[in-house]
Amino acid sequence: MAGSDTTTPRKLGLGNLKRPPRKPRTLRQHLIRRLLVVIPASLLMVVLMKSGWIDFAADRMTFDKLSWFDNTKLVEHLRILVRHDGLTDEPAHCLMFIVNGDDPPNATRIDVMAKHVGNCPNPNGEFPKLFTVKVDKAERLLFTDAGTPGNFRPMPQ
Repeated sequence: MAGSDTTTPRKLGLGNLKRPPRKPRTLRQHLIRRLLVVIPASLLMVVLMKSGWIDFAADRMTFDKLSWFDNTKLVEHLRILVRHDGLTDEPAHCLMFIVNGDDPPNATRIDVMAKHVGNCPNPNGEFPKLFTVKVDKAERLLFTDAGTPGNFRPMPQ
């Protein structure tokens, strides 16, 4: 009997301890386990959305070096930065950005205005200017005069 091996392979694990078979989960147990995962995850997503962190993270991942030369992407980037840095308390959908097309690329001026129409605060039809952002697209630098009109200082990025 040199050709046949009668030894059984060793089983890894608990050895000789025998477990009784598990009872299948009931529908109630299944639902409770699902809710224990889904409800906290949903609440976390709502909190992150309301605080603006999801928009900020998405902007960090999608705004690259070439986006500085696309005014549409630049305005969306500024909309998030202005709210995140606390330069204004206006809701993001109530901000309006006016890009001055006559400026050179190294000193583009963008006026930030508040819309007071529709579902924005104080709907009286006015568009007051909040501040100006000066953009150096070549060096990828931002300057703002928020709080000090005419005196530009670097804007955190």
